[in-house]
Amino acid sequence: MDYVMGVDAGSTYTKGVLMNEDREIVALDVTLTGANINNAAETIRRKLLEKSGIKETDVKLVVGTGYGRYIIRFGNIQVTEISCHARGAHYLFPNTRTVLDIGGQDMKVIKVNERGDVVDFVMNDKCAAGTGRFVETIIKSFGLNFKDANDLALKSRRGIALSSTCTVFAQTEAMEHLAIGDAIEDIMYGVFKSVITRAVGLITRVGLTPELTFTGGLSLNPIAVKILETMLKTKVNHSDMTMFAGAIGAALYGVEKLETEKYIG
Repeated sequence: MDYVMGVDAGSTYTKGVLMNEDREIVALDVTLTGANINNAAETIRRKLLEKSGIKETDVKLVVGTGYGRYIIRFGNIQVTEISCHARGAHYLFPNTRTVLDIGGQDMKVIKVNERGDVVDFVMNDKCAAGTGRFVETIIKSFGLNFKDANDLALKSRRGIALSSTCTVFAQTEAMEHLAIGDAIEDIMYGVFKSVITRAVGLITRVGLTPELTFTGGLSLNPIAVKILETMLKTKVNHSDMTMFAGAIGAALYGVEKLETEKYIG
């Protein structure tokens, strides 16, 4: 049995998936990217091999994607994260036709066909507003983590609207709301809603075709999903696997390349 490895080197987290030639996921893992992308990727490679018990020689191809895909020294080929998130979302939810990916540094909305191929996309990577980094920066200034902020936001009775699009100004605005006595749960709700509002704007630009699948780390936050479903008035696909969509897509491209090489050979 041959195997491929997909490594999604994101700005915040590096995700990895080990997949066999039958397109079955054998192992997956995630680690903080930190200052050294290649070290993070090496950590993922080691963890995947340890978890699966697979020999390194049985891994025939390593496909890199994401922000740091060209820095992964042991990567054989590189594929854009847009294509990988499209393919990965389609693998997890075969009826996917629209993908929303909110990463650490950008936000993407991708339209896909019945095979998971990219038909159209729109992307916001001009600044941190509307990204996972935007949320992380603000909640950390309150001494919270994502889970704490999510749990608080779920208790909100009236969300506080943040008008600032700049992360620094939004952070100051959030602190000012706390200083005048606004409830922290309402402020946290406002932080998540600020990002999702920008996402809905991108979705409107490219057009929403059901089913919609939400990928990236923010897809693990129930409050973000809830706000998205409420604003769009539609069900949103998400799971504990959707943050791995990019790595899954990369692995799928690797399997396809192996199949092509075997056919030609």
